[in-house]
This record gives sequence, C-alpha cells and structure tokens, in this order.
Amino acid sequence: MSKTVEIPVSGMSCAACAVSVETVLKETPGVQSASVNYATQAATLVFDEKTTDLNQARKNIHAVGYELLIDQQEKDSLEEVQKAAYKKLRRNTIASGILALPVFLIGMFWMEMPYGNYIMWFLTTPVLFVFGRAFFTNAAKQTKIGKANMDTLVALSTGIAYLYSTFATFFPQWLEGRGIVAHVYFETAAVIVFFILLGRMLEAGAKAGTSEALRKLIGLQPDRLIAIRDGKELSLPVKEVEIGEVIMIKPGQRVPLDGILEQGNSYVDESMLTGEPIPVEKKPGDTVYAGTINQKGSFIFKASVSASETLLAAIIDRVKQAQGSKAPIQKTVDKVTAVFVPVVLGLAVLTFFVWTFSGVEEAVVRGMLSGITVLVIACPCALGLATPTAIMVGMGKAASYGILIRDAESLERGKRTDSLILDKTGTITLGKPTVKTVKWKTGVDETQLSRVFQALESKSEHPLAAAIAQHFTSSDKSLGIENFQSETGKGVSARYEGKTYRIGTQNWLLSLEVGMEDDLIQSGQKALEDGSILVYLAVDASLVGWIAISDQIREDSAEAVATLEKMGITVHMLTGDQEKTAASVAQAVGIRHFQSGMLPQDKGNYIRELQKQGHKVAMVGDGINDSEALVLADLGIAMGAGTDIAMETAKVTLMHSSLKSVPQLLQLSTQTVRTIRQNLFWAFIYNIIGIPIAAGLLYPISGFLLNPMIAGAAMALSSVSVVSNSLRLKFTKIK
Repeated sequence: MSKTVEIPVSGMSCAACAVSVETVLKETPGVQSASVNYATQAATLVFDEKTTDLNQARKNIHAVGYELLIDQQEKDSLEEVQKAAYKKLRRNTIASGILALPVFLIGMFWMEMPYGNYIMWFLTTPVLFVFGRAFFTNAAKQTKIGKANMDTLVALSTGIAYLYSTFATFFPQWLEGRGIVAHVYFETAAVIVFFILLGRMLEAGAKAGTSEALRKLIGLQPDRLIAIRDGKELSLPVKEVEIGEVIMIKPGQRVPLDGILEQGNSYVDESMLTGEPIPVEKKPGDTVYAGTINQKGSFIFKASVSASETLLAAIIDRVKQAQGSKAPIQKTVDKVTAVFVPVVLGLAVLTFFVWTFSGVEEAVVRGMLSGITVLVIACPCALGLATPTAIMVGMGKAASYGILIRDAESLERGKRTDSLILDKTGTITLGKPTVKTVKWKTGVDETQLSRVFQALESKSEHPLAAAIAQHFTSSDKSLGIENFQSETGKGVSARYEGKTYRIGTQNWLLSLEVGMEDDLIQSGQKALEDGSILVYLAVDASLVGWIAISDQIREDSAEAVATLEKMGITVHMLTGDQEKTAASVAQAVGIRHFQSGMLPQDKGNYIRELQKQGHKVAMVGDGINDSEALVLADLGIAMGAGTDIAMETAKVTLMHSSLKSVPQLLQLSTQTVRTIRQNLFWAFIYNIIGIPIAAGLLYPISGFLLNPMIAGAAMALSSVSVVSNSLRLKFTKIK
C-alpha cells in the first residue's frame, strides 16, 4: 500500500544539495517517487509501506552529509534546529567578517606591511577551517559519492587560493627562482568565505519571510485548553486531549478543537474560515471549529476530532503540501541544476589551461585566479530558489485570502485559464434554497400529499430536497415509503399505498408519460420568469402540482463576473435548472453564455468540447454532481461550503465561498508565474554573463579581469535578489 509523507531535511545549503538528496531517496528500495524542495527544506515521499525502510533511507542521506528527520519529535524540533542553525550561521558570518576585514585591508592597501603575509595567513586560517569548515566537510562527503554541489565550488576555489598563498608565504624563493612573483591571495579566500556566508545568512532570513502565512495559520492553534473532568477544570495540552473530551471556552479564547456545543450560547468569530467579519451565533447542537475566536459568552463543547484532524489542521496540511510541491517548470530547472556544478568544474579547469598556455605574463597565476573566479561566481542556488520561493509566497498569500491551492501545478495552470465554468446553485447563488410557492391541482388532498412528498424528499440528497422537506413539515415520523429511487439531475420517486409518487423536472415526467395539466403548466410560467426554480409533483401518471423555489444570488457574484470578463476570461454557467430560471440568473449577474437542463455528464461533455477548441478551462462547483466536471477541467475549484467530494476532486478550495476569490486566484496565479519567470531570467542571465567574464573573456579586449572577491559578492547577492523578488508578491495588491 502506498503512503505519502513529508519529511524535513536538514543540512541542505543549495539547490544541488536538494537534487543529491532526491537522487539518494529515489534509489531507496520501495520509494515510488521523491521530491525535495530546497526552499521548504523538506522531502515529499511516496513509498510502499511494506518494502520501504525509512531508517535505511535516513542512513543513506546521513552518509552524504544531510539529515532526514523522520521521528515526530525530530519534526517538531525542526524549527528549533533551523533557528539554532541560523544563529550559528550568523555567528560564523560575523566572526569571519571581523577577521576578513584586516586581511582585505592588508592585501589591497598595505601590501608592504612587515610580516603582512604571515598576519593574513594567521587570520585567514580560522576563517576557512573554523567558520567556513562546513564548506570543506560537505564537499568531502559529496566527493565520496561522486557528487558535487555549491560547497564543492567554494571549497575548491578558496582552498586553491589558500594553498597557493600559504606556499608563497613560506617558500617565496621557490616561486621567485622560476620568475613568478610570490604574491598571496589570502584576502580572496577570506573575503569569498565571508561573502558566501553573508549571502546564505541573508538568504535564510529572506526565506523565513516566505513561510510567514503558514506560521500565522499555525499560530491560530492554541497550545492548551480547559477540560472538565469529574466537575473540575483542568488545563491540558491540546495534543493530549482525546475525542469526546468536554472543554470549557471562556470569552476571548480561541476554540482549540472542532466539536459540538453542548451548553451555553455565544457568538464566535469565524472570519479565519469564512472571511465573514460578523460573528456567528452558536447554540447547543452547533459545530465550533478550532482557531475561531469566542466573543462574549462562555460555553461547553465536546471534542469531535483530535488536534491533528481539525479543519484548521487540514488547511495547514494542504498549505504545507502545496508550498512543498513543484511546478512543472521546476522539473526543467532541477535537470539543469543536476549537471550545473560538474559543468562549472569543467569550465574552471578549461579556463586554467587556456590561460596557462596563452603566453601572457604570469599565465599560470592568472589562470588560477580566473579558474577560482569561475568557481565562485557560478551560482546554482539562484536557479534552485527561483521557483520554490515564488511558489511559497504565492501559496501563502492565497491562503491569507482563504484560497487553498493543492499544488504548484494548479497555481501555474491558473494563469493559462481563458474559460471559466460556473455551477449555479451554491456557486452563483447562496445554495440555501427556500420554497416560495406551492400550487396544487384543484380537488387533491393537500395534507396527505404534503406528508408523502415530505417523506420522499427527506430521503433525497439533492440541494433542493432539504428546502422542500423543511417546508412540508410533518409530525408523522412513521410514514413508510417503498422502492425509493433517485435519478441524478432528473428527480426522485417512491411507492406508497400502491401509488407511485414522483418529484422532478418537467422533461423527466414527460418522458415517463405523466399527463401535464395545462392550467398548472401555465400558472408555473410566471414563477419561472421571476427566476424561481420549478419542481413538478406527480402521482402515478397525473400531475398534481408544482413547487416554486428561490435561491438568492450572492451579493458579489455580479461583481466577480464583471472582473473576470475584464480579465479576458469567458464565463459560462451550466445548470440543471429550467431555461427561464437559468436565463434570469445569468442576466442578473451578467453571464452571456449559459446552458440549462444540464446533467452531470452534460457538464463533462461541455468541458471536453471547450478543451477540443483549445481553451484552458476552470470549473467552479460545490456539489457531488459537479465532481466529474471538476476532475475534467484543467483547474477544478470547489466552494468551501460545498460537499467533501467536491473539495477532494478539486485542485483549489475557496474557503470563503465567494466568487470574488476566483479572480483573486487567477490574478495571483498570473503574478506568481510572472515572478518565477523573472527569477529564472535573472538567474540564467547572471550565469550566462558572469561565467564568461569570470573566465577572462573581456581581457583580450579591455584588459579587464574580474576579481574573485567581487565574484563572491555577486554570487551571494544573486540568491538574495531572487528571494527578495519573490517576497515582493507579499505586497502586491489583488482586487
């Protein structure tokens, strides 16, 4: 049986590290797929529980210099581990900067200083092998398994400069005897280590900002609660509380778990779930949700789920999974990253030999410096961060708007959408239909028919059935009906005392050869023209009445449709209702393309037809009857107040159940994809331009040779600039 888990990974310092970890995990027996995200520092594994040994996978990962945090305790401490790592990185950065500054000053301005070379050697040694030790240890571990990453480039470049300078310091006569000036490059090695440590520190701080939305969601979960046991109030950790626990909530407290209110009345702020600022009245029997805030009253409720199974926990899990997923474009970047470091190593060696045999003055030294510069300036980190950081910010921003996106691919698809299909009931309308009028055939027993039809509709799951059953209230709970049948999109039928009772559409009843009373049909036309939904009632082969049902249009539906049209997206409405009802609703919200009388399979065929024409289709729905269409669409969007099936099949869930969230989603998708492309453009351009200049391309033309220290600073800034560009998404306005 396959299982999917997300496991934190510690110790990754660049995008090539993520590729190495991913490669090792994929080689683990039983692992079906593995995806490692450098930005989130986590691996998503799909594996066979029977054949996969995760402990062996952890050992394999440890052997190449990283840690797979499998145990729950390790997962819980990941944030602490990351904080400790950041503090250590900051200490190393500051210490290396303090030591590198005098080395830089001596090497650049006080070169004739007595014992200057020895002082620089003394200060540079701890910079490389104490504060920059991780570069060398990680590079050694990578070399053992035949891999290379950013640490390899840094270790080689600074190590070569250090070794050459050390030899020139202690054995200058050997070099001078061969006509080579015994110049040292300690400042190059020290400053490169400092700049790269500084870049990683700034990068870590910037990346922390990309997960701010997720931290806010997690912050909505209280750590402790007040449980009532044997009449006593006990303060307990939320994680230790089991299902069925009786919990006291006082004014101003956050609800710690989902449950059913048992005693008391209050108003609860559920804006974090629904987006509605007005507190909702809660009374015995109502459901309360974790993370919501109690207002003035106190109440007691019984926990119906554990802490890991609350609606808020599910939202947090979906955001985590979404932020950790990879967009299709990232797969191409991963392939480039996998070969990037070996290619750079080859270019550095080639640069050294070209310079060595060029015949210019001090060719070997210039070749060494140019090779070092190539190693330093190459930056797979910027490539690796370009996509995931933008995805993390985009997903987090979407979550803050109440839009839960299942994966990065769905976010990317939103930008390509040009056609949007809307269900009517529960999507354009509130989905809370009420009976306006009941018209009976003259001479029928209205009381008896009401009892039977109430019993019939109480067995149906159609959204309109509850409204009809509620309208036909009956105190007789023992009324038994037989042979209940439901035909999706058409109606329901059952037998009672030898007669067949049916409720459904006019076309369905006509297909069953039910006789239509002209007076009843004509009287129903006015209700249809007013936008009501008409349901017909029949006994055996005779029409006995009709029911007019109205469903209020959402206040923001017309505004959302207008915004979508301005964005160049064609909006379609598909509904199973009658044509006049559909036309009335479509006109009210400004939809020009609509179809009525649509069965679930008809909606699917409609989507297929649009896709055949080359359109990228998004579908918004809320019911079981929309599930097929949600799967077939390029992007399925479920209303948060809809059915669980709709939300499971859809790629996006709108927690606020507002159509205004749809243009927000598509705008955010466009902005995120644009940011990814900007990041990738600058990351590729940086390397395409930087590496040739580092190799000395401009030297024959202008005599310019790039200083390795400047290359180190540029490399550090490239990663920071990519992350900073992604962070701009947080401040972009969405209408």
